[in-house]
Amino acid sequence: MSSTSAAGPMTRPAPPSSQALVLLAAVAVSLLLSRSSHVAAGGHPDYADALAKAILFFQGQRSGQLPPDQAVTWRSNSGLSDGSAANVDLTGGYYDGGDNAKFGFPMAFTTTMLSWSVLEHGGRMKARVRDARDAVRWGADYLLKAATQTPGRLYVGVGDPGADHRCWERPEDMDTPRAVYWVSASAPGSDVAAETAAALAAASMVFRAADRAYSRRLLAAARGVMELAVQHQGKYSDFVGGDVGAYYQSYSGYKDELLWGSAWLLWATNSSSYLAYLYSLGDNDGVDMFSWDNKLAGARVLLSRRALVNGDTRLEPFRQQAEDFFCRILRDSPSSTTQYTPGGLMHKSGYANLQYVTSASFLLTTYAKYMAATKHTFSCQSLPVTATSLRALAKQQVDYILGANPQGMSYMVNFGARWPQRIHHRASSLPSVASHPAHIGCQEGFQSYFYSSGANPNVHTGAVVGGPDEHDEFPDDRADYARSEPTTYTNAPLVGCLAYLAGTYRT
Repeated sequence: MSSTSAAGPMTRPAPPSSQALVLLAAVAVSLLLSRSSHVAAGGHPDYADALAKAILFFQGQRSGQLPPDQAVTWRSNSGLSDGSAANVDLTGGYYDGGDNAKFGFPMAFTTTMLSWSVLEHGGRMKARVRDARDAVRWGADYLLKAATQTPGRLYVGVGDPGADHRCWERPEDMDTPRAVYWVSASAPGSDVAAETAAALAAASMVFRAADRAYSRRLLAAARGVMELAVQHQGKYSDFVGGDVGAYYQSYSGYKDELLWGSAWLLWATNSSSYLAYLYSLGDNDGVDMFSWDNKLAGARVLLSRRALVNGDTRLEPFRQQAEDFFCRILRDSPSSTTQYTPGGLMHKSGYANLQYVTSASFLLTTYAKYMAATKHTFSCQSLPVTATSLRALAKQQVDYILGANPQGMSYMVNFGARWPQRIHHRASSLPSVASHPAHIGCQEGFQSYFYSSGANPNVHTGAVVGGPDEHDEFPDDRADYARSEPTTYTNAPLVGCLAYLAGTYRT
């Protein structure tokens, strides 16, 4: 049939070729991904949209055999022989950031914070609570294997981190040594063991109603790992070898993890034995940050839940210490020790600063919840503090991350009108196996992709990067890992913040 109309020069365009249809579909998908309802009707960011994306991020960090419902389709199976060097199964879990090693210490903190997000704010997640539980389970499944496969051992890492960082290759292609690291009575690691106990205990409560048998297994493993942490004390980076400590050693020591793990087991078991142990760990050290390394502020806020909401006066000292933390981070507090950028962002470190912002914001929103429920207030010397005060600071920090900043840039990938295009992330920056089936070698990855000025081919939706510097500057440079690398422990506390804000500021 001719495409020319009998009426004259007006023509009907020819049907597009199959190649053109593929191109049109690709453009449509690209437009859909780049479009974001990032501003809600109330003028604030669309927190529900950001929440969905923050949770989806974890699928892009998965290691192991991916499930049939995997939504991040540019990732494929990886690390399927992990653990074989020690004759155990250590497949699964998460890659912590843009590399391909698996570090148990930050993975456990990630799982703890995802669990706490669900426990405190799951009611505000609506349909997303199932996705959040799936994210918890992916981490908890791995930690359960790490804690129970060999009696007396906790496996704490897979992959030679030095060799891994000398390569730029997809997880699906990695051919660097997958060495296995563990702690035990003779090679103690109270920091990583107590953090793993916290993660397993917290996850056990997430699944207490949904999967009772799984919950009981998690809690039993938590008790066992905590016993290892308490009875055989030491820093894991002093014993495990493999230069693991160069990446994730606990600079704050391990007493904060012992407090943290005990606090979680107290909540999970209500056993007075953990309460008694908490007092032996109590100290008055003032802190103004909360992270995968230093858990003091988080443990104190967690214990304050019991003091405020349950009226347990035995934990009043921890409530006072928690409020001291907030006095150290509130901008107008006379006792503030926290620097802010000209644009209003908390600035704690030149490396991955947003991890400290999201963690602090989680504590702000969570303590605000406790305060609102009990009509509690406190003061930072002459400054009165209310639940509204804490919530306002958390909202301002999250809004900054989502685009309300001098750069006009969202630091969450694929949220808002402008976001980082060249994140420091191997799987995102290299073509997927589906689009490029051939193996991409270690150095080829550097030469052909790492040094490219082009945008990453795979959009890692929901990834929150390290963020701007103390002057609100952000270069969007793949080589600048301090500002351009996303991590699981940055996103995990943000999930809880976004759920809280989505429930408070509805569209």
